[in-house]
Amino acid sequence: MKQFPLFLMLLLAMTATLGAQTASKPYAKAIAKHRKEYRKDFLTNERSPLKNKEDLKALRFYEPDERYRVEATVEVLEGEEPFDMATYAGTTKPYIRYARLKFELLGQQLELTLYRNLQLVKMPQYRDHLFLPFMDATNGEATYGGGRYMDFKITDIAAGKMTIDFNKAYNPWCAFSDGYQCPIPPFDNHLGVAIEAGELQFGKEKKHQ
Repeated sequence: MKQFPLFLMLLLAMTATLGAQTASKPYAKAIAKHRKEYRKDFLTNERSPLKNKEDLKALRFYEPDERYRVEATVEVLEGEEPFDMATYAGTTKPYIRYARLKFELLGQQLELTLYRNLQLVKMPQYRDHLFLPFMDATNGEATYGGGRYMDFKITDIAAGKMTIDFNKAYNPWCAFSDGYQCPIPPFDNHLGVAIEAGELQFGKEKKHQ
């Protein structure tokens, strides 16, 4: 058997290493900072399902991957009627469809819908808040079975575009404990692809009340 040339072996090793690097150092650092703040919020929010640092150790995430940071075309929807979005607690919350997002992710054309909570918009601090719940092919295995969420502001939209960074996708509080009214992602936001970015399944047993 002919021996594989050493320089080709080194070249293949370098290529494999580069292929595994899916986030630049500055980007990975920014995501690490974002996740540090995310953890801290659990300890400062009095309604939080996670009350101590031991719980926070069970929070798990995919490694930062810039391929899941995409630019979307935004189509603001007109004449939409309010509707009741179901929650996992068996209740509903009033929402309205705000915009349709179209983007390409790993070579596939995808769409999601942005929503506004009609109760939150009455509060000054949430007046421009936009909500993006979604489900994908990782749910129930690598990630929480009930889907994940992302938050935006109307000001994130500029010239009909906005950035979606799935590395910031997070679990609803229902992933950690019973007793919360977490919206169920509408069917429009069920993606048939695996979003291998953002928060993973909680590393401890869910709390039951």
